[in-house]
Parts: sequence; structure tokens; C-alpha cells
Amino acid sequence: MPSLNPRQAEAVEHTGGPLLVIAGAGSGKTRVITRKIAHLIRAHGVPAHAIVALTFTNKAAREMKARVGTLLKGGSGRGLKVSTFHTFGLNLLRREVEGAGLRLGFSLFDAEDAATVLKEHLREHALADAVTPAAALARISRWKNDLMEPARAASTADDDFEAMLADLYGRYQQSLTAYNACDFDDLIARPVRLLRDDRDARERWQNRIRHLLVDEYQDTNGAQYELVRLLVGPRGAFTVVGDDDQSIYAWRGARPDNLARLRDHYPTLRVVMLEQNYRSSARILKLANGLIGHNPHLFDKRLWCDLGPGEPARVLVCRDEAHEAERVAAEIQHTHLTKDRPYGSIAILYRSNHQARPFEQALRALSVPYFLSGGTSFFARAEVKDVMAYLRLLANPADDAAFLRVVNVPRREIGPTTLQRLAAFAAEGELPLAAACADPLLGEHLPKRQLGRLAELAGLLAEQRSQAQAAANPVAAVRALVERIDYAGWCRDNAPSRAAAERRMDNVADLLDWLERLHREAAADAAKDAGSAAGTRLSDLVARLTLLDVLERQDEAEGGDRVHLMTLHAAKGLEFPHVYLVGMEEALLPHRSSLEEAEDAAARPETVADTDTGADTGADTGAGQTGIQEERRLCYVGITRARQSLTFTRARRRRRYGETVTCEPSRFLAELPAAELHQPDSTQRSDAEARAHGSAQLAALKGLFTDR
Repeated sequence: MPSLNPRQAEAVEHTGGPLLVIAGAGSGKTRVITRKIAHLIRAHGVPAHAIVALTFTNKAAREMKARVGTLLKGGSGRGLKVSTFHTFGLNLLRREVEGAGLRLGFSLFDAEDAATVLKEHLREHALADAVTPAAALARISRWKNDLMEPARAASTADDDFEAMLADLYGRYQQSLTAYNACDFDDLIARPVRLLRDDRDARERWQNRIRHLLVDEYQDTNGAQYELVRLLVGPRGAFTVVGDDDQSIYAWRGARPDNLARLRDHYPTLRVVMLEQNYRSSARILKLANGLIGHNPHLFDKRLWCDLGPGEPARVLVCRDEAHEAERVAAEIQHTHLTKDRPYGSIAILYRSNHQARPFEQALRALSVPYFLSGGTSFFARAEVKDVMAYLRLLANPADDAAFLRVVNVPRREIGPTTLQRLAAFAAEGELPLAAACADPLLGEHLPKRQLGRLAELAGLLAEQRSQAQAAANPVAAVRALVERIDYAGWCRDNAPSRAAAERRMDNVADLLDWLERLHREAAADAAKDAGSAAGTRLSDLVARLTLLDVLERQDEAEGGDRVHLMTLHAAKGLEFPHVYLVGMEEALLPHRSSLEEAEDAAARPETVADTDTGADTGADTGAGQTGIQEERRLCYVGITRARQSLTFTRARRRRRYGETVTCEPSRFLAELPAAELHQPDSTQRSDAEARAHGSAQLAALKGLFTDR
């Protein structure tokens, strides 16, 4: 324990009952979790396989497991389970597949797969013109996070629209059952139902887990809260770590009040506060404390550090968004050249993705390398996933998830009822969906017209698969398939514009060219080894593409020596020596939607305050303030990402919806302690002074290049 402060040591050593650790930003929560795992194993003899640690991202799980590995030598850590909530749920369902109402080999649908199923249902639904698949899926997700079945959703609907959405939810679930599939939310909801309803399964899992640890507990939704309770049982052998001031995911169901609910269910709960920050300077922490003090709190805390005062934070006022981006980019280049500041030590954080574009342009103009976090991966693009699904089907005709993705791409008028009957027939005969399409007995279950469409698709796949297997270059068969189904026409019909359709087909062409290169490389390697072109089968190429997808995502995560551009949500859990928090304006941060929510709530006379917590402390409470409070927490998260320097920027004018509008400074700037801010633009310089300053900076840069 020597490297732990007193509060951290208290959290690690407490193993006699339920524990809640309120961990402020940068207070060493991961250290506490990993040391506690090691302490349970070494000091208390808890087998590693009886410990489960849950978090929200694969990256956090990998980091946690790696840290534990450095603490435990030999095989004492073998069997330790560290994963995301959803990975844990998936593994539980695989162990309890029958009890969970699934069959072996069930499929996992991602958001696009789920939206495709809903899109088919909407074609024949009363909501066809009233809601998008994505919007319907978001509402269904909220119901699942609240553990509401379709029947209950229908019975508690507030109006006809909600009732029709509940009906769509029911049809969607029927399709998932027919396809023997789960969506992302089912990975939590199904285990909860199983453990709640099956006493034997519940006792089996409670006996298996002797201690449960949960990171980022403020981000849990209702279903995740119930899953934790069911896993730990009345014994309550758990450690959960969270911070209500960093709860920024209400839009996806997170409930920070889950921290407070623990006291109701576990009266012996011990609460430990971690307030010493190991990341940021004292001035940055004063800004963070001053801002978040305007929110009501479930648990009062105040961050402090012994790292010294640090630099004052700055507020830069710019003419417009272009000037804002140019000014930040020029400063980044200047500090890199004059102070040897690595590009990778700098982050530009913003509220919304659309704010990134002018910064990308400005950084490119100065040849400053950058990494746009959260951008769409090449392999995540819909058109690439479509063609990859066809590739997977040609390589493996038993890939049911790939079949369901392309069955109506392009549109073949094969509706959800037909697919449900096909899935039932395939399950009964233990056949893949593609093989079931060509089975003569399928005609007993489907009308002739639908049967013909499925048989036509099965014939197309079989013919192209045969060509791919027989050809010296299987990529030619893939190109022929893309042309034969007129995928270009499908893109033109479904893209929002001609330019978008062309971009999609360019991505398809890039994928096929990539496949060609892989084929040539594999053939060359095989020729060196065996004097032939063996080993260039389509399945090998698909496997290599899949690996490239994984490596691409790993490269994205690593970033390299590049300026980081990312939203405030994406920055959660990260830290950077130097941070630019841009767009500090009303309607950007706080976001327009939260302002409108507050205005609507204030206009309703019957609306009461959301909470009376902090009523006498200057906290921001009252009607419609929930959204503003979350925006304030988001700004707090941005501030606490900075270690050494922090710069706020705002624009006086900004283009919105094709018009130039005057921007009001963010209310959050006024809530920051003024004594901790340096505002060089508070007195405007004349144009001549600004030109002179720019000329001096340019001369300094030229001199630097001359010296080099």
C-alpha cells in the first residue's frame, strides 16, 4: 500500500461489505480498482476466477487487466474476468443459452443490422412516414434499458404515437426471436430477466462471483443497475467507483442517481471519497471546482492537488469560426516549433462533430498532423459493410448475419414475415439461412412469389461462389457480383445526393482494389514458399481484410504524434498536457437542445424544480435545468482533461444554417473564477497592432527555419 494515499488505501482494504468510491477526475480510480483486485487475491485468498471487474469500453478493460498483470506474478491472476458490461452479458448468454430463450449459435446484431430489420417492418407499418429506423431504434433501446417488454410499453403508452412505437417494438422482437438474434441492449436485458426469473441460475452466478468491481458506475442505466444487484445478491460483495460530476451520458440512458440508490438497497454501504487529483495543476482544478459548484450534488467533494499552481487558463475571443481555427492551428504550430511541444500532447475539444471541419482545414493548411477521433472508420461505412457481407457469404454460406444484411440490398421485396418463416424453417432443419432458401421443402411454408425471390438470391450466391472458387483470381467474381446486383444503382437510389452516391461507390472501388492487392501479395508469398499460387482463396482474403479492420481500429486508438481532435464525450477518460476547449458559446456549449429544453420547461407553469438539492448553495436548480446541468458536467470533463495548460476559445460570429449570427459567450465562462483566467482579448487591439503582432510571429518562425 505505500504508493496509495490514505483514502485510496481505505478503499482497497475495505472488503467486508458493499463499497462506493466517489472518485473525482484524475484521482487514481483505476489504481484503486487494480490494487483492490490484487489485494483480494493476495491478502484474502479470493481466487482470481471468482472476481469480475466491469467497465464500459474495451480499451479500459484492456488497460485494467494489463495493470493487474503487473501486480500479480506467476499464475495467481489466471481466470480473472475483466470486460465490458456487454461482453460479460454475451458470455453469460452463451453459458445459459437455453434458459435465456436462445439457441446455440445465436447472432449478435449491431445498430445497422437492427435498423435494417426495423426498416423492413416500417415499410408496412402505420409509422412508415412518421419515424426513421434510427429514431425507432433509439426509443426501443430506452425501453430495453428500463427493462420494459413490448406489452408493458404498449400498456403504459402516453398517446397513439407511443402505442404504435410499442407495436413496432413487439414486431421487432418477434423478428429477433425468429432470427435467433440479440441486439446490443439484449446483452444486458436478457441476463437480467434470466437471473430475475430463474432462481437456480441466479444462485449459480452469485456463488461463482465472490467480488464484483464496477468502473464508471455513474454511467450505468436501469438494466445495468439491476444486473449488478442480481449478480451480487444480498451479500453485497462489491466495489463500485463513480463520479456524479462526470455523468455525461443521459442521452443513452445513464442514471447518475444509481450512485445514491445504492444506499437504499445496501444500508451498510461505505462511501469513500477520492479528492486528491494527480493530473492537473491547481489553477485548472480551481476552474473545475468553481464551475461544477453551480450544479446540485449527490456527494459533495472538492478536487485538490500538490502539483503547484500552473499556468493561468486563457480565454481567446475570435472573429468567427474560421479565425478561431486559424488562430488555434497557428499557435499549435508555433509552440511545436519554438518550444518543441509534441503534437500528440495537444487536444482540441468541442461539443459537436460539425465543429471539427474548420480545424481540420486550418491544420492541413499548416501541414500540422492531426487525428480525428470518432470519425467513421472505412470498414464501418454502410457500403463497405454491404460488400463485405457479400464477401463473407461467398466465403462462408453459413454466415446468417451476413445473409440478413444483404437479403434486401438491393431491394428484393423480401419482407419480415417471409424472413421469419424462413428463419423458423432453417432452425427446424438446422440449416443456414442461405441453404434454406434453396431447400425444396421451403415451398410448403411460403407463397410461390416469395419462394422465387429467395431461390433467385440463393442461386445468385451459389453461382458467384462457384466462380470465385474456380477462378485463379477470386476478386474478379466479386467484381462481377457487385455489377450483377447493380449496387451502383442501389447507391444512387438511396443516397441523399448524387455526390454522396459517387463517394459510396468510390469506397466500394477502394475496397475491391484493396482486395486485389491482398490477392497479389498472397499469391506472391505462396509462390515463394511453394512455387504455386495456393492459399489465395476468397476466405483467406476475407480473413485478412477483417484483420486489417482490427488493426485500423487499433491504429485509431493509438493516435501517434498528432494533434487530437475529438468531442467532449469522446475525451472522457483521457488526459492531455495541453487542451483547447473551443466553441465556448451559448447554443454550442451549452448545446442548443438543452437551452430549448430549459425554455420549454420554464414556460410550463405546472413544472416544478427538478431537484431541491443545493437550493441554498447557489447551485443551478429549477425547471428544465437537468439538460443545462449535464452540459455543465460536460464542460467540467473538458476542463479536467488538461494537465498543464488550458485555453478556451469563442467566436463573436458563426455561420449557422447558411446565415451569420452573433454569438453570446457561454454562461459557463461567467461561472469560472475570474482570478484564474487570463483574457488577452478583453481589450481589443487595433488592426495595426494585430498586423504588427502577426508580422512579428511570422518573422520569428522564419528565423527558426533559417536557423535549422
